[in-house]
Amino acid sequence: MNSGLPARFGLVAAGALSTVLLAACGGGGSDASSESSGETAEGFPVTVETIFGDVEIEDRPENVVALGWSDAEAALALGVQPVGVADWQGYGGAGVGPWAADLFDSEPVLLDTMEPNVEAIASLEPDVLLDTRSDNSDERHGLLEPIAPVVGPPPGVEVTYGTTWQQQTRQVAQVVGEQERGEELVTELEDRFAQLREENPEFADLTIAVGAYFDGQYGAYVPGDTRADVLTDLGFEYKPELVEMADGAFYADLSAERVEELDADLIIVFPIGDVVETLNEDPVLQGIGSAEAGRLIVLDDPELANAFSSGSTLGIHHALDEIVPLLQETLED
Repeated sequence: MNSGLPARFGLVAAGALSTVLLAACGGGGSDASSESSGETAEGFPVTVETIFGDVEIEDRPENVVALGWSDAEAALALGVQPVGVADWQGYGGAGVGPWAADLFDSEPVLLDTMEPNVEAIASLEPDVLLDTRSDNSDERHGLLEPIAPVVGPPPGVEVTYGTTWQQQTRQVAQVVGEQERGEELVTELEDRFAQLREENPEFADLTIAVGAYFDGQYGAYVPGDTRADVLTDLGFEYKPELVEMADGAFYADLSAERVEELDADLIIVFPIGDVVETLNEDPVLQGIGSAEAGRLIVLDDPELANAFSSGSTLGIHHALDEIVPLLQETLED
């Protein structure tokens, strides 16, 4: 399982903490009739605002390549099947979570994540490159820009991999001409969060922290990362001391001496790799006050941890199905 820690934690997920605490042709939602008739599809051209400047999309794209964290799942939710997918979470196959894989008619080409292979991407003859949740670097953008129009994060995104699921959905929806469906997806999930907050008012009275463990190293996600954002969207207050430690990043490194910084009213920790027993037997983690009080949740289901880390509307819906009952049960004990 690769649910995400910093590059030095493994470089496998969206930002494995920069990337780990942090992977046949034709978009299923694209309309080939405009190309065959020589006419531009309705609603095009469109201008998409990004942190790198405005990007002009002349016509509905046929060959979409999804390079950013969960860009492929965002496209699939909108009815578009990317021809190439960066497999950030190491799924293999279609390069997306099982909650989204069935939306492909045929498996896409899997592409590199942190260091894009320019030749492999160009061979797909993309009409557009989605890179809406990425490291926000000029270097990466400059590498991709000669291939095809690159749609990066929207203006205002400063934290690496910090594009919210709402921003990503809207950004991709504009690119593929599915703005109305994009707003429906955003509203559906926001309404679900609102309902869950109403059903669980006790969440608002509690602080929470979320961490990961990889190769002997702990780290904590903070708001700006999708995992922390899911919890605050449920009504929890995120532990403010961890936010200060992150200093503008989406995670904070935690040395063995600082694992206790995770202590909050409720803690969620998941392993990156097959090390669940290490967490269950770690005297430092298990000695934290909230752990001794029975308020530590170790996510031992790789699929749930990946859905929790996905940052897409499809993945978040899947995660909520299981993580909310876990939260409720833990607080009842």
